[in-house]
Amino acid sequence: MVEINGYNFTFGADPEMFIAKKAKPVSAYGLIPGTKSAPHKVKDGAVQIDGMALEFNIDPVEDADNFIKKLDSVMEQILGMVPGYDLHHSCVAEFGLDYIKAQPKEATELGCSPDYNAYTMQANPRPDGASDIRTAAGHLHIGWTNGVDPHDPGHFKACARLVKQLDRYLGVPSVIMDRGEAAAKRRTLYGAAGAFRPTHFGVEYRVLSNFWVLNKENPHWHKFIIGNAVKAIEKTFEDPDSADAPVGWMAAQKLIADGDVEQVRTALGNQREIPLPKYYR
Repeated sequence: MVEINGYNFTFGADPEMFIAKKAKPVSAYGLIPGTKSAPHKVKDGAVQIDGMALEFNIDPVEDADNFIKKLDSVMEQILGMVPGYDLHHSCVAEFGLDYIKAQPKEATELGCSPDYNAYTMQANPRPDGASDIRTAAGHLHIGWTNGVDPHDPGHFKACARLVKQLDRYLGVPSVIMDRGEAAAKRRTLYGAAGAFRPTHFGVEYRVLSNFWVLNKENPHWHKFIIGNAVKAIEKTFEDPDSADAPVGWMAAQKLIADGDVEQVRTALGNQREIPLPKYYR
């Protein structure tokens, strides 16, 4: 259990994934049960369709070991529901406009529920549904309350303060860990620095892609995600005024927006506060 400043924290996630046939991404719409409004319950979580992607969520947990177990459990179940399809190992699916236009309306809508920017405290612009790509995220859920009004001003500010620290401890390192063209393309639609949704249980951190879920060769990434999330929570309580502190010499918001791997590597190398897996330094 993670107890900080009198609060018990829980962790969850709702990763999205694309599927493919013959190495070409295809729409998952209609292939499994569950919707955004009515997820299909399975052991350790639930599954649903999100546009043209598969999505699952896990029941909240209190530590990294159970986080990994539930992720593996629900991911195995959801992939078992789509026999004959392969997992598309990317956070971007380049479907093409003609293919997207041929899908049902429900499969093509983007940004039905707004997310917010922790730096401006305003809703982020709705993504362009006319794009010829679709993107997949690996949102992290952090819980410390239950039944709170997500838009209560105090709760909203608390979420934004924590999200800024999550940018420092997770968003910035992710630029190195989730490098490449696909990650850059995803940020044109989703995953800008500071992206979050306030929830009745706490907050949904929406900056990360699904890179840390898909890469089975690096299962320790799951522990890194939880470990650095805990450090971000601790920092939020220990030093509330540090939410806008730079990483190295540059603001976390800019490091994430620029997506420059060497810039981030240098910034992280000039400080000792924010851990990064050793072989990424």
